[in-house]
Amino acid sequence: MQRRLLDLQDLDLQLDQVAHKRKSLPEHAALAELATEKSGVDKELVAADTEVGDLRREQKKADSDVDQVRQRKARNQQRMESGQVTSPRDLENLQHEIGSLDRRISDLEDAELEVMEKLEAAEVVQADLQARADAFAGRQSELEATRDAALKELDEQRAKFGEERAKVVAELPDALVANYQKLRERNGGIGAAPLVGKRCMGCRMELAPSDLSAIKAAAPDFVLHHEECGRILVRTSESTL
Repeated sequence: MQRRLLDLQDLDLQLDQVAHKRKSLPEHAALAELATEKSGVDKELVAADTEVGDLRREQKKADSDVDQVRQRKARNQQRMESGQVTSPRDLENLQHEIGSLDRRISDLEDAELEVMEKLEAAEVVQADLQARADAFAGRQSELEATRDAALKELDEQRAKFGEERAKVVAELPDALVANYQKLRERNGGIGAAPLVGKRCMGCRMELAPSDLSAIKAAAPDFVLHHEECGRILVRTSESTL
């Protein structure tokens, strides 16, 4: 029956390996690195979106300002051409105002052009950042899909080993399983080891002749412990006694 401890030990090691693989999947590190890079791009994209929004509002205002001055000039031009203004002085003032409005339109159009150029440049930056953010999102989806598939496979293995372990545990005395578990936690995951030749395969140390004689004389169901490492020592067909 004690040899079933070796089956339990083997299953526990396989479960440990599955747990290690779950934690050390390369997709975990890749996703963490990607999240850091994506976070930086997302922050830049928010700033770019804000800048583009501000510039679009500024351009809209500039367009409105130019349009208002042009309408005022058109009204004055219409008054002059309609003959409504007959006073020479009033005509002179109106012409003077139209000239001022022309200069104002020119200044506003220059400002409008400057805003348009800034907006165009900002939109290029925004589009580039958006493309990078989309690429990150696509890569993230790919990595998550690969990770989830790997985790599903590992979870299936874990469930399989867990079921097999439960069957083995059911065949062993509770006290023996508890002792094994305590030793396993204390000895780096190895609570029981076979005696191969004259060597404990838990610590790889060769037993002294006196220890081997004591093991040989022990009853088959007696639970043996290696004096050096404390692990449960299981006799097998490969033991030299």
